[in-house]
Amino acid sequence: MKGSSTAFCIFISVFYFYSCSSSNTGTSQISTGDLPKARSVFINGDSIHYIEIGKGDPVVFVHGSLGDYRTWGRQLDTFAKKYRVIAYSRRYAYPNNKIVNDSADYSVIQHAKDLTEFLKVINAGPVHLIGHSYGASIILSTAMEHPELVKSLTLGEPPVVSLLFNVPGGDTIVNNFVKQVMIPAGEAFKANDSIMAVRLFIGGVMGDSTYYSRISSHDLEIIMANTLETRGSMVTKDPFPSVGCEDLKKIKAPVLLVMGDKSPSFFSSVIGELERCLPNREKATLANTSHGLEYENPAEFNEKVLEFLDKH
Repeated sequence: MKGSSTAFCIFISVFYFYSCSSSNTGTSQISTGDLPKARSVFINGDSIHYIEIGKGDPVVFVHGSLGDYRTWGRQLDTFAKKYRVIAYSRRYAYPNNKIVNDSADYSVIQHAKDLTEFLKVINAGPVHLIGHSYGASIILSTAMEHPELVKSLTLGEPPVVSLLFNVPGGDTIVNNFVKQVMIPAGEAFKANDSIMAVRLFIGGVMGDSTYYSRISSHDLEIIMANTLETRGSMVTKDPFPSVGCEDLKKIKAPVLLVMGDKSPSFFSSVIGELERCLPNREKATLANTSHGLEYENPAEFNEKVLEFLDKH
C-alpha cells in the first residue's frame, strides 16, 4: 500500500479540479457583464481580485482549479438576498496578474495562506466558507489552521486523497484514477495540448467521456482562461498536506458535506470518510448530479446550502 500508492497519492493530489456544466436547472447564471465590478487587494506578493454583493453575515466562495470568481454566477444573487457574498479569484486565476514565483506556490497550503490573509484584509472573519473541489480542500486547511476565522464550512467533494487509504479498496480507486485520468491528461499538458488535457480530465472526474462536448461556451471560456495553475501543479513538490481522521476530529465548526449522487467513487469515498471523522457535520446529496455540483444542480445546491447557513 505504501510504496507506489504514496507516489500515486502525491501525483493525483496536484489535480484537484473544478468542473462545470451547461445545466442551469432552476437558477439563472449571472453573465460576466452583470457581475459587480471586481476589486483587488495585494496579498502575499500577488494580486487577488474579488467581487462583493449583498449585506449580512459574510459568505466567502472558493472556486476549484480551472475556475475563478465567475464560477459562482449561479449562486451570487440568490445568496446575496440574505448574506454579504464574496467570491474571489485565487492565485493564478483570471483576472489576477499571475505572477509565477516558484513551484511551492502551487499548493493548497499556499492558497490557504492567501485565504487567511484575504479574510483579514477585507475584515470578514469569522465567515461561512463554501468551497468546491480544490477550493473545498483549501477551506478545510484554513479551518484546521485558523478556526477563529470560520463560522461554518460547506465542502463540495474535496479530493482529500490521504483519506482514501483508510477505505477498503482505496488503493485501487486511486490507482485507477491516476492511470485512466491523471496520466493521460498530464501527458497532454506536457505536449502543450491544453484542450485535450482538459477534455480528458473533465471526462474522468465526471465519469463521462462525453461531458466536455456539452459544456457551454461561457463555461468553457472560464476553464481555458485558468489552466496555468493546473499546469504548474504538475511540478509541485508538496501540493497538499496529509489529512487524517484525528485532524478532522479537531474541527469544531459545523460542516456541510455536499456530493452528487452520480459522482465517481473517488469523490464519494472521500465524503464517506469525512462524514465518519468530522464531529459536527451534515450531508446533502444532490439528485442527478456528478462532480459539477453547483453547476449541474444549482437549484438544489443553493437550497441545501442556504438551509444549512440559516441554522448557523
